[in-house]
Amino acid sequence: MRHSNLLVGQAIAEAAKAIKPGATTMQLNALIETFIRDNGGVPSFLNYPGHDSAYPFSACISVNDAVVHGFPVNTPLKEGDIISVDAGVFKNGFHGDSAYTFALGDPGKDVLELMRVTKASLYKGIAKAVAGNRVGDIAWAVQEYCEKDHKYGVVRELVGHGIGRELHEDPQVPNFGKRGNGAKLNAFMTIAIEPMVNMGKKEVFYDSDGWTVRTKDGKASAHYEHTVCVMPVKADILSSFDNIEAAEKANPHLIDSYY
Repeated sequence: MRHSNLLVGQAIAEAAKAIKPGATTMQLNALIETFIRDNGGVPSFLNYPGHDSAYPFSACISVNDAVVHGFPVNTPLKEGDIISVDAGVFKNGFHGDSAYTFALGDPGKDVLELMRVTKASLYKGIAKAVAGNRVGDIAWAVQEYCEKDHKYGVVRELVGHGIGRELHEDPQVPNFGKRGNGAKLNAFMTIAIEPMVNMGKKEVFYDSDGWTVRTKDGKASAHYEHTVCVMPVKADILSSFDNIEAAEKANPHLIDSYY
């Protein structure tokens, strides 16, 4: 699983190198799919079954008020956009899953703060992913930090998940909840933790494509995700942002994330 997850981070890093004004999310999707296949993997998201139709792309790329599951399009990106890139890899019988949000140019300090808080909340949740805790401990840590401390809206309709031989497995891992509630976390359980946090209200709606989720108030949303292995003392993060952050720092069009 670690190998599949590291490939996800490397694939997202390839996309990060290409983000600039005038680039399209369709181009980023092609870069991700090519990298995954060139390294012996299969895109986990491509043709993934949905309520009405299978997902037709290899990456979910969501811009500005799109929370998650955004369809890649040929619309040029522009200064001030924030772009969430979510990808998965299936290789050697196991899936990897990770996501990262980029700032193209300066979207404003309020949006950058949303990104910072969302990224930090991911690690607040990961800190609770230890054997003996419960899913609610992860959920509470994310919600408390984002909603109580920073007054953002944590999306309710979409959650993290177990992951392994299937892309989505039990248990569901919400970003909201009560400490001590939910499934018990056992050592070596593998889960994807993925805060989806809105600048404004928590409410969302589905776009006409049946997949893209947008904020109801039209304000920005950020999304970060790691796949982790629950351990007795400290979670083992199987995915990595190292390649992504290196590409982000090297790309003069992107503002460095910070946490």
